[in-house]
Amino acid sequence: MTIRLLTIFIKVVDCNSMSLAAKHLYISQPSVSQAISQLENFYDIKLFERLSKKLYITEQGKQLLSYARHIVTLFDEMEENIKNKSNTLLKIGGTITVGTCVMSDIINCFNTKYPTIQTQILINNTSIIESKILTNELDIGIVEGEIKSKEIICIPVIKDKLVLICNKTNPFVNRNKVELSELNNQPFILREKGSGTRELFENLMKYAGFIIQEKWVCNNSDSIKQAVIAGHGLSVISERLIKNEVSADILKIVKINNVEFKRNFSVIYHKNKYLSQCLKDFIENLGNCNLV
Repeated sequence: MTIRLLTIFIKVVDCNSMSLAAKHLYISQPSVSQAISQLENFYDIKLFERLSKKLYITEQGKQLLSYARHIVTLFDEMEENIKNKSNTLLKIGGTITVGTCVMSDIINCFNTKYPTIQTQILINNTSIIESKILTNELDIGIVEGEIKSKEIICIPVIKDKLVLICNKTNPFVNRNKVELSELNNQPFILREKGSGTRELFENLMKYAGFIIQEKWVCNNSDSIKQAVIAGHGLSVISERLIKNEVSADILKIVKINNVEFKRNFSVIYHKNKYLSQCLKDFIENLGNCNLV
């Protein structure tokens, strides 16, 4: 099948309308309908269910879509790189914890070694980064959360640890250790749904049969730290993020007896992604940045 047909198919999915796809592509609606029919006839599948004048992509359509996005992007990359190698662009996603802790050092390290390669960074939570890897809006990601899709390759690259923190007036501040059961129904400052940090802590508490009192939800680490400092509750956060506050005796790390929140920051990419030399170099470079 031609790149043109796949491009039309992708645009129909993105617009959820053949007429809108035709408008965006500057072609007639019959041309769009014909392209979809050609794909359906060639593969002997149904790409869309048409109900009440709306399009609903089928499971077979979703499977083709995954391949189509990568094929079209790879074609575009080929043309761009052959015409002008200096314009190589690497689209990188990072979770909020990764973006706050290590992304800047990673990019600085990479740019020093590969100054002609442009990088474009998106910081969001794990679920958003995962979804953009699946739709090929990002080439590669670095996340701390669990990846759900089997379509994504996940390689651990950097070690990390979560810690329980409180402020100087919290009853836990003078304790050497607390039991996990003592966190039951304690007020917590949490990251938003979709955060890998939140998911790890929630899963542990749920497995142990304890309840988290969700008092405050934040989508960045600075807001979490300020809320804890002000005495609004406890939080579980990457140890990398609170080194300065602990050194300044503003926040206290409280150990949980027999519990360690160890995890990894992992590099992720779609299993159908063509790993150009640029991407291979980026992944290899992660192990050489001496991130602690």
